[in-house]
Amino acid sequence: MSDITYGQVATFNTHPEAAIPSESPLSVAFNQISVSTPAPAVNHASGVRLEEKAFLGHLILRGGAIVLDEAVRKVLGISLPGQPLGLALDESGERSVQWLSPDEWLLIVPGGEEFEVEQRLRDALGDAHYAIVDASGGQTLVSLEGEKARELLMKSTNYDVHPSNFPVGKAVSVVFAKSSLILRRPAEDRYELVLRRSFADYLYRWILDAGAEYGIGVQR
Repeated sequence: MSDITYGQVATFNTHPEAAIPSESPLSVAFNQISVSTPAPAVNHASGVRLEEKAFLGHLILRGGAIVLDEAVRKVLGISLPGQPLGLALDESGERSVQWLSPDEWLLIVPGGEEFEVEQRLRDALGDAHYAIVDASGGQTLVSLEGEKARELLMKSTNYDVHPSNFPVGKAVSVVFAKSSLILRRPAEDRYELVLRRSFADYLYRWILDAGAEYGIGVQR
């Protein structure tokens, strides 16, 4: 049976009380590749530093911008980005919302908050026409930092990542190697890749290979 019913839509508890071990999308790459080829450690010469921000909460929001903006501001204190391809973060930098399409946004919150945030958003939205999908288990976020991070991106995507075209506060879906992902720039010295679980192993291997000449290091 459903736990809660909103109008004619039944919702189910996607976080049941069960002791099921959690594995991040990059766990296979970390555990299997490292057996034969240990991941390079971060050191003073690392031109690129890779770190998976595992187990964050990823919520896909769809609906009218006005009602969603009011709900997100009420629940998290963040306004929806005012421009297409925009990315907005809260003061802590731990919660973000980005534009995906004219009526679609990606909300990322610290792991463990996503279920509560979803319920609070549903309460705030009431009878409005909207959809919220918890995609936390299907994707992950990888951070790239370092003076050579942009050069690594230039080798991996045909999207123009020059600061004049890709400033801080922009996020865009791109073709990356032979896959696709969301590329974000939340800070001057950091880029983020939001990638699907099914592509995680391949993209990790690609990034390590592309970053080898820059002394890439993996933060575990």
